[in-house]
Amino acid sequence: MRLLNGALDIAEEFGKVEHDYFLPVRLTGFDARRRTGRIAWEQHALRPAADFRQGAVTFARAGGGSFRGPYYGDESLPFALSFPSPRTIRLRMSARAPVLPDDRGSLMLAGPVRDGPAWTVRRDGGTWTWSSGEASVAVALDPFRVEVRDGRGRLLTRTRGLADTGCFMNADPVPFQFVRSAESHRRHVAASFAIAPDEGFYGCGESFTRLNKRGQRVVLWTNDAQGVQTGRMYKPVPFFLSSRGYGMFVHSSAPLSFDFGKTYDETAVLYSGDDALDLFVFVGDPKQALTDYTALTGRSPMPPAWTFGLWMSRITYKSQRETEAVARKLRRHRIPCDVLHLDTGWFEQDWRCDYRFSPTRFPDPRGMIRRLKRRGLRVCLWQLPYFTHDNALYAEIVRKGLAVRDIEGGEETQEAALDFSNPRAVRWYQDRLAGLLRQGVAAIKVDFGEAAPLEGRYASGRTGFHEHNLYPLRYNRAAAEITKRVTGNGCSWARATWAGSQRYPLHWGGDAENTDSAMAATLRGGLSLGLTGFTFWSHDIGGFVKRPEPDLYLRWLAFGMLTSHSRCHGAPPREPWEFGKAFLDRFRTAVELKYRLLPYILKEARAASALGHPLLRPLFFEFPDDPCSWLVEDAYLLGRDLLVAPLFSPDRTRRVYLPPGRWTELGAARSLEGGGWHRLAVGEIPAVVLVRGGAHLPMAEPALSTEDMDLE
Repeated sequence: MRLLNGALDIAEEFGKVEHDYFLPVRLTGFDARRRTGRIAWEQHALRPAADFRQGAVTFARAGGGSFRGPYYGDESLPFALSFPSPRTIRLRMSARAPVLPDDRGSLMLAGPVRDGPAWTVRRDGGTWTWSSGEASVAVALDPFRVEVRDGRGRLLTRTRGLADTGCFMNADPVPFQFVRSAESHRRHVAASFAIAPDEGFYGCGESFTRLNKRGQRVVLWTNDAQGVQTGRMYKPVPFFLSSRGYGMFVHSSAPLSFDFGKTYDETAVLYSGDDALDLFVFVGDPKQALTDYTALTGRSPMPPAWTFGLWMSRITYKSQRETEAVARKLRRHRIPCDVLHLDTGWFEQDWRCDYRFSPTRFPDPRGMIRRLKRRGLRVCLWQLPYFTHDNALYAEIVRKGLAVRDIEGGEETQEAALDFSNPRAVRWYQDRLAGLLRQGVAAIKVDFGEAAPLEGRYASGRTGFHEHNLYPLRYNRAAAEITKRVTGNGCSWARATWAGSQRYPLHWGGDAENTDSAMAATLRGGLSLGLTGFTFWSHDIGGFVKRPEPDLYLRWLAFGMLTSHSRCHGAPPREPWEFGKAFLDRFRTAVELKYRLLPYILKEARAASALGHPLLRPLFFEFPDDPCSWLVEDAYLLGRDLLVAPLFSPDRTRRVYLPPGRWTELGAARSLEGGGWHRLAVGEIPAVVLVRGGAHLPMAEPALSTEDMDLE
């Protein structure tokens, strides 16, 4: 059974004996100047076998049916190669249409993709090779094969065809192919590539599983993960990095599944629900590959300085009186803070989003926002894009045709999901946000967005098969653009994403459990998301679901203060004075540390934003030539020069791997030699924090608000 909005694993479409399979054989009519030709695809079938009481399936040439021509038989379909940059290779091939996919109207790309500087070309028999000095790609005509090498000529990867199968007794590994479904005649592509024995894979969005995806199959389907300890993802992104020195981006919003040697150890298979493949390969170390990827899909603009301060929240502040009381206590207890977030309780009825402050509980929202601003506190508001039938806005949304329609073109009766592919729905939505922003609201929490109906019909003319994964990108853009138009900055606080959403920061990590394992998984998710072009990221400090235990809350707080953006949020209480005076003092010390570090964090944020790099980054991002740095997933670098190792247990010491070079403990004189492991103790801040040798670490005196600080 597949539950509503359950992950759609398109890999399951491959391997069904009733389907038709087409395998690439040769490249014909190839024009080396234009780098275009046609791939001859031979029709195959999966033939069951039962030898030695062992079931298996193998590929066999298909004999066709009663009718020839367009119904059965081999096919010849277009192929093209292009070079957007000296390190970027673009492969396009169609599994259905006589024309190739292009960039027109792509939401995932920041603009049209144009060819970069010319690559030199040479021919050696039936193989054409293009080189830029930094990368090369060879295309063999018969049998068809593509090989990618770095600037030194080292083979990085190559396509795998039927001749590369590892065993004559079965169909493993999955060769490069497209499948034609016997149920729907839909066509789907599987791009198969060789991988090295020691190769690792990283990225794919905010994936909470092990940082290295080798041996995993990652299902790229936006989903309310309802926690952070499964393979489900709020923020899938069809881009990954290889430890061999390249990255890949599948330019598609269809269901995707990436199998990194899970099914067959020597092969990575990129399964796509699309009937075409638009694949970008980026050659280079992680920094180079990510720079080139974000040059195409866009980079995170620099948010205002106040967003880097503390955001205080719970689910939920329910009245103006309660909100202002929290503000007074923050200032009375000298807790630096820049944002108060009102979650699901600012409407007349909790969760029933109507974009209006409850007149009984928030009688003077403008005055409240103005008074909070005088205390150096801005206001962020929660909302969502789904409207149940008992919401007064439901009838208006349905009557005006602003909701996603069901598979038959009728109205959804349980709840209406705004159709952000409809320009009229976007304008309607932005008008409601604009009214709040003009009252002085500083940011909007762009919650949910993962449940766009798969079987729905959208104003774009497509179904949820292609619109589901695009929905959070459209949603992020709508909120960010109106916020920028009204306030001058495009800062929002979003949960779901797709490729390109990094252009609309900020994003946070969803509903984590209140456990040490969930804290560790949260870190892996943030590191993975950063490796797909998201410079800025946050998470619910302390975990979301329950009241956090004080020790866990303090350890998570140290981690949360040493990320780009910091929000305390979840089941109440979250306010530090609710946990006693000793806790309050330690809470203040941890928050003050971040405010002291804000000049450094802002400096690093600007540098990372300009290049599309993450502010929170794994060790190998800075030390790609150090093998041990690729193995660490429980520590990270904040910018280029601060190494942070959170505590994932109540122990006051932990083992920390230090990359090569000298490292100094923050606030202490002790210097340590890198390139090995150390057991280190923590002080008042429950995390290990070290400074890279030779770093320039600008700091400031903390204040109760960033407005009162000299951040230069």
